[in-house]
Amino acid sequence: MPNLETVVSEIVDEMRQRSDRGEVARYIPELARVDPGHFGLAVIGADGTVAAAGDCDVPFSIQSISKVFTLTLALGMVGDKLWRRVGREPSGSPFNSVVQLEYERGIPRNPFINAGAIAVTDLILSRHQPREALGEILRFMQYLAQDTSITIDEAVAASEQRTGFRNVALANYMKSFGVIDNPVEYTLGVYFHHCAISMTCRQLAVAGRFLAHSGRDPSTGLSVVQAERAKRINAVMLTCGHYDGSGEFAYRVGLPGKSGVGGGILAVAPGKASIAVWAPGLDAAGNSHLGRIALERLTKRLGWSIFGE
Repeated sequence: MPNLETVVSEIVDEMRQRSDRGEVARYIPELARVDPGHFGLAVIGADGTVAAAGDCDVPFSIQSISKVFTLTLALGMVGDKLWRRVGREPSGSPFNSVVQLEYERGIPRNPFINAGAIAVTDLILSRHQPREALGEILRFMQYLAQDTSITIDEAVAASEQRTGFRNVALANYMKSFGVIDNPVEYTLGVYFHHCAISMTCRQLAVAGRFLAHSGRDPSTGLSVVQAERAKRINAVMLTCGHYDGSGEFAYRVGLPGKSGVGGGILAVAPGKASIAVWAPGLDAAGNSHLGRIALERLTKRLGWSIFGE
């Protein structure tokens, strides 16, 4: 088995030398300002070994990666009743598509497209005031990452609220079908803010460890979710975690993963490692261009694809 630290260091060096970096997300003004030259990678093995290099300690906007954690919270609140509000099938459409939602009468395809994540956020909000709901999401992230310094980037959240017209349309459309219970502006306020949580690759890799180890945090021995639920969350990440690029990611990388338009990807090698990569430039599907390439190289060199070595 190749040395993990050596493999991570080599991949970071290779990615830094590439000129094909993708395009940063221009439709969120704050994200449009991010330097596409950044690249960070952090891997935490089953025994707690950390291999991290590049811009692994530079905070970035996790964006849709937060949807993994809101899904986990919502399942903890209502269990499988959640699936009455949202499906778990790949969308095959852009992450902010209105067309599919109309065709399927307000029920989002899965919890990782925008409409699905808004519906999940609404469910979390149903037990709280908006500030309390957001506080619960942020505290959950801090708990998982073992780091209370994690915060919400208010400038990014405000930027999304000013320009998120498509998300407003999605939420109102779901409201018309009774999928959204709370006032739309409250649900969207919480949604925009949890997508604006700022984390480093190192923090994100720590937060995802429970998914790599049957729902348990191996550093504390405490159970975050039951093993069965961790398996189900990983399954949805594999099939739906990269929007209409999910099949390509499964084909090339072979791991459950969730991307965000901030350029981050959280990937899970079950029983082996939790991995976070950040490269702000995106591909046409809205996923990190170099992040996916780096993860493909990582799984090839370490034999970590869930489909075999």
